[in-house]
Amino acid sequence: MFNGKTSAFYTLGCKLNFSETSTISRQLKEIGFTKNEFSDGADLFVINTCSVTENANKECRRIIRKAKKKSPNSFVVVTGCFAQLKPKFISEIKGVDMVLGANEKFNLPTLLVDLNNKNKGNIHGCEIKDLNYNSSFSIGERTRSFLKIQDGCDYPCTYCTIPLARGKNRCDTVKNILTNASKIAENGIKEIVITGVNIGEFIDPETNENFYNLIRKLEDVDGIERYRISSIEPNLITDE
Repeated sequence: MFNGKTSAFYTLGCKLNFSETSTISRQLKEIGFTKNEFSDGADLFVINTCSVTENANKECRRIIRKAKKKSPNSFVVVTGCFAQLKPKFISEIKGVDMVLGANEKFNLPTLLVDLNNKNKGNIHGCEIKDLNYNSSFSIGERTRSFLKIQDGCDYPCTYCTIPLARGKNRCDTVKNILTNASKIAENGIKEIVITGVNIGEFIDPETNENFYNLIRKLEDVDGIERYRISSIEPNLITDE
């Protein structure tokens, strides 16, 4: 459908965002897009935003301007945490063609009907309580892979917007995580960074296995030599 078209990506924020951007990139490849470096320009730009830093608004605008300057006729999609929190605000920024919420960013291939239908600022989103869990991992961008195992957070910290942007704690299954780790190994990657919003909260929704159980099983994945742990709260670390 989009054979011959090019896509480029810009990711702001955390390792979790990087894993999700990579997944979206592979989805677009399946429908014909060729990936470009952001600096080389593209027919389609996907900007994955962050809401943690104070300058999210400023940075988002800067990247949109940069994309349009490089490729004036490009189609610009903005997604990520800032897009979930402020979809209407982002849709009104000059140059934005589509805004995708936390669920909808993984439906981009379905929503992307016509690259010529520009300047609409179309918003596709859902209520934060309706968010699903979407698996993701990165391949090809770095020498290590970011493997998502968990999303969302149940901590009601007054200073943090993550629960509003990513919803409540949701987890992948151990079975699917092991499958994804094997896929990463098949691509020759030796190191995995296990990531999420708060991975210490990991509980398999089907088997009730916890993070410790997952780590023990990941040790048996052939080809992976090193695991790194990110985004874990100290109070969730047990004696195990």
